[in-house]
Amino acid sequence: MAGEKKPKKGLNLNRMEMPRQDPKERIKNFNEVALGYTPEMAIAEAERCLQCKKPVCIDGCPAEVKIPEFIKLITEGKFVEASRKIKETNALPAVCGRVCPQEEQCEVLCVLHKKGAPVAIGRLERFVADYEAEVGAIEVPELPPRTGKRVAVVGSGPAGLTVAADLALMGHEVVIFEALHKAGGVLVYGIPEFRLPKAIVQREVDYIEKLGVKVVCDVVIGKTFTVDDLLNEEGFDAVFLGVGAGLPWFMDIPGENLNGVYSANEFLTRNNLMKAYLFPEYDTPIKVGRKVAVVGGGNVAMDAVRTALRLGAEEAHIVYRRSRAEMPAREEEIENAEAEGVIFDLLVNPVEILGDEKGWVKGMKCIRMELGEPDESGRRRPVPIEGSEFVMDVDMVVMAIGTGANPLVPSTTPDMETNRRGYIVADPETCKTTKKGVFAGGDIIRGAATVILAVGDGKKAARAIDHYLKTGEW
Repeated sequence: MAGEKKPKKGLNLNRMEMPRQDPKERIKNFNEVALGYTPEMAIAEAERCLQCKKPVCIDGCPAEVKIPEFIKLITEGKFVEASRKIKETNALPAVCGRVCPQEEQCEVLCVLHKKGAPVAIGRLERFVADYEAEVGAIEVPELPPRTGKRVAVVGSGPAGLTVAADLALMGHEVVIFEALHKAGGVLVYGIPEFRLPKAIVQREVDYIEKLGVKVVCDVVIGKTFTVDDLLNEEGFDAVFLGVGAGLPWFMDIPGENLNGVYSANEFLTRNNLMKAYLFPEYDTPIKVGRKVAVVGGGNVAMDAVRTALRLGAEEAHIVYRRSRAEMPAREEEIENAEAEGVIFDLLVNPVEILGDEKGWVKGMKCIRMELGEPDESGRRRPVPIEGSEFVMDVDMVVMAIGTGANPLVPSTTPDMETNRRGYIVADPETCKTTKKGVFAGGDIIRGAATVILAVGDGKKAARAIDHYLKTGEW
């Protein structure tokens, strides 16, 4: 491409590896697996950046981070300035640096990727965000005068936090309403401590509150207030719905109502938000089987199976109906699970969960699969192999096959359109719904997806809400 620098001869095409906890140790604790770069490592990795004149990496970042600019600051040892450069467009750098699929977003476009490993943009983002906090240098930028306009944000996940931060920086008054007792949404209830520590999420929430955003927990929109109440009774000028997609899916096979069958949502929420991982310090017991099967192949499945190991399972299986190549989970998460001893039962699909006379799981009847022609997802469709049924010896099953839209907000907002799958219909560029003054983004408009896509929606919505508040145009 024009304007790109050609990789120099002798250029380092190998990225700086990030230290991780030893697998034998980490399966005994919930501490973070990836340990982060040292300053020396970060500078060495940052120096691999070619500083392209036309940086295509930015095109892959929904949060619009000025990637070469923050990386150049790292090479100069200006770590705090680098973090602040990211925060010009992304209020959640420590989160995004840990859980965003950079390998499919910014890093896949890196020029170095043509010849070797792309610059480790996500690891560098994590490093500078953590450094800024560690040295106590987090500062709130100067806020503009208040506009007098009020916005209600429903949900404190990545979309809600982003839209709230951006609107606060535009001078609007913002109140976030969170249904659970802790802010962070899926970042706190869905992602385990060993992948995204709760303290990191809280740090980002604290920063957003310092921008003047008010966070109100234990308020269920659709029960405590409806969207119409927020607009008509509570005096808000606009509403953003970032309620996620928290309705668990099951396979609709016999035995799913047995004791010992969990949705990944329940299993992870009990462990994360209700702190079962700190039992007996926190009284949230969770019965974990000796042999656990997690059905699914995405990041949530990896989170659930690795959590089960840490809670004492002797065997933890991933049961997935396609092959490893089709797994939607990040490669890094699959590798971590393999290193920790997770058993992968690939090209296998459950057909029935078997129970004992007391109603507890005692096994799972499965069928072997083979891959046929590609389906609408572009992946080859799994086809059952006749006569290949067998029984897995398991005493706990976690269903991690996806989630859908919780109907609570849409069902109490009758003049707002939803699609046939229950997701809110919203313009992909402005996040406007069919109801005047109401915007929506994140998983509730597209189904379960990534943190960074939700952040991107928050940014688009903030611009559109600001325009609407200033002009009244819909």
